Amino acid sequence: MGKILFIRGGAVGDFILTLPAIGLVREQLPTAGIELLGYPPTNRLALASGLVDAAKSMEYGPLAAFFVPNGTLPEDLATYFAGFSVVVSYLYDPDGYFAENLRRAGVKTLLLGPHRVDEGLADQPASAQLARPLESLALYLDRPWITLDLPEASVAEAGQALPDLFAGNHRWVALHPGSGSPRKNWSFEGWVDVAASLGERDPSIRFLVTHGEAEEPVIEAFLALLRDRGVPHVRSGHLSLPALGALLRRCDLYLGHDTGVSHLAAACAVPSVLLFGRTDPAIWAPRHPAVSVIAAPDGDLSQIRPRVVSDLAWSKLSGRATSSPP
Repeated sequence: MGKILFIRGGAVGDFILTLPAIGLVREQLPTAGIELLGYPPTNRLALASGLVDAAKSMEYGPLAAFFVPNGTLPEDLATYFAGFSVVVSYLYDPDGYFAENLRRAGVKTLLLGPHRVDEGLADQPASAQLARPLESLALYLDRPWITLDLPEASVAEAGQALPDLFAGNHRWVALHPGSGSPRKNWSFEGWVDVAASLGERDPSIRFLVTHGEAEEPVIEAFLALLRDRGVPHVRSGHLSLPALGALLRRCDLYLGHDTGVSHLAAACAVPSVLLFGRTDPAIWAPRHPAVSVIAAPDGDLSQIRPRVVSDLAWSKLSGRATSSPP
């Protein structure tokens, strides 16, 4: 088979849930060239991990012509798309304009993946649903997770950003206290209680507090709570996804919610404890065996008690906990 193109937008978590499908192609069709049309941050992760050979940005302006019915297609893009044996698109295309223009450009085999997974299929995790279009190529996903192999360059970038994690005898716990949606978040006070409890059990523990743009307005308040409780920590924000993944891989444990960083930690095989509220973990939780999930009673995160989280976290740090099925 020749080249295969994956077209995937969406947030970081949605993208990482698609990586098992891309990894399946890489594993089963090792001679096929794999390319990605996506957003620059996730493109960089896919390139760094070796899952794709090349990537282009969806933010390329002339691509807009492909969303117009019967429009004039840019010659360079038409040639680009026609050069693939198979195109797998997950784009939102309710009117079918993009798909029709791909065919006009010369795409012979177009596989349409779901823009949004079906939340009514509780027995089919998102990663499995996203891999289903590949069944028409006789490719079937047996393992609905992936373990990323990040290069030394990513490790070096991470070490330059936070050298403390690459020296000393401390145990590191990564903690991502936010998400893209406030309704997915547990209280800051709950996380601080967990951090303080773990520190009491093992004074060598240090915390890597990660955050993105969504947490920027409130992260200082969280760090102040950690300081008030005497919890030793360092802050990490605005790293590339490969560098953040390299940092997370240095950690003994990851704590977080239903968020893209949690999916990145799972894809880096970091033992993880994840809290899920209204979103269904049977569909959305990472399926990696290193992940344990605590589902909130009735979807209400406020009902999760810090002691439950800290006990499970300590069990994983001690090597006693196994993964819990979502």
